[in-house]
Amino acid sequence: MFKADDYRLRLKSLADTLAEAKYALDIDNLGGRLEELKAEQEKPEVWGDLEKSKKIGRDISSIEGKMNAYNKGENAIEEAKAFIDLIEEADDESLIPELEEMIKTAEDDIENMRIRALLKGKYDANNAILNLHSGAGGTEACDWTQMLYRMYCRYCEQQGFKVTELDIENGDEAGIKSVSFKVEGENAYGFLKAEKGVHRLVRISPFDSNKRRHTSFASLEVMPEVDDDAEIVIRDEDIRIDVYRSSGAGGQKVNKTETAIRITHFPTGIVVTCQNERSQLQNKEMAFQYLRAKLLERQIAEREAADAELKGEIKKIEWGSQIRSYVFCPYTLVKDHRTGYENTNIQAVMDGDIQGFIIDYLKKTV
Repeated sequence: MFKADDYRLRLKSLADTLAEAKYALDIDNLGGRLEELKAEQEKPEVWGDLEKSKKIGRDISSIEGKMNAYNKGENAIEEAKAFIDLIEEADDESLIPELEEMIKTAEDDIENMRIRALLKGKYDANNAILNLHSGAGGTEACDWTQMLYRMYCRYCEQQGFKVTELDIENGDEAGIKSVSFKVEGENAYGFLKAEKGVHRLVRISPFDSNKRRHTSFASLEVMPEVDDDAEIVIRDEDIRIDVYRSSGAGGQKVNKTETAIRITHFPTGIVVTCQNERSQLQNKEMAFQYLRAKLLERQIAEREAADAELKGEIKKIEWGSQIRSYVFCPYTLVKDHRTGYENTNIQAVMDGDIQGFIIDYLKKTV
């Protein structure tokens, strides 16, 4: 028997959630802001400023994405309401599965919009720069770091983010000792900041001929990319720029010319490197972006030392410091120490399906 009132109650609940997201995202005022940005984009002086033009383009794309998502959710609810009326009039219960599918799609779209509404931090909309380091565990830890790098690359691919490798140091025997990479996309930092911390792996080591169980650690730093150069000032006298030849495979030109860049920041002792690009100028630009991100993270930590949202507690990359454990032997479910989230298939996680962890963390920190 078709219970129309039950379906209408579900749609009312969806409409209430959509209304909350609309208020949080300030949809009513986004139209005016969009017109202002489009008018500014047409100014001749903006055409000659590539960085400003790109920033305006990103802002326009972000606003249009929010408005389209809201309109899509609103239309889905209206279509479902009309479909309920149609089933009542036709008295045809064979259409119920189609109605269920419509409501399920609307629920997914509105939930995604609600998650976007949670990302209201100052830097949440920015691109992110991530830095993975192997910890206790030797070659096993290097292999684990490489596995995590693959996991985050797959996750970014699923989310439509662009990943650019900045610098990488391979392990002595296998895996990666450390890797730095930039993730570009809407709310990239807002989503990935939840992954900051130490990750622990327990498994039968493929590098141990006796097939013993090993525990490995890797840490992940997540920093927002700074769009405004004026926010972080880097003085010429505070830095030293070194150039050197890129390591590893990369073609004759890369290995014969000094394209890699190392920047040392004297006041803080921060050292950043970039050797991914074939051009020295491109490497230099990427290295400065990385340095600004690290300085911003340091500035935020000093200003808000008590706020663990952006920096968190500094921990050693070893036992007792992990935010999440991936236990392959004995087989068990993944455990997130901050959210208690543990109903996730391990292979799905390793394939980049970490959205559940991220969403739970965002819900608990709002």
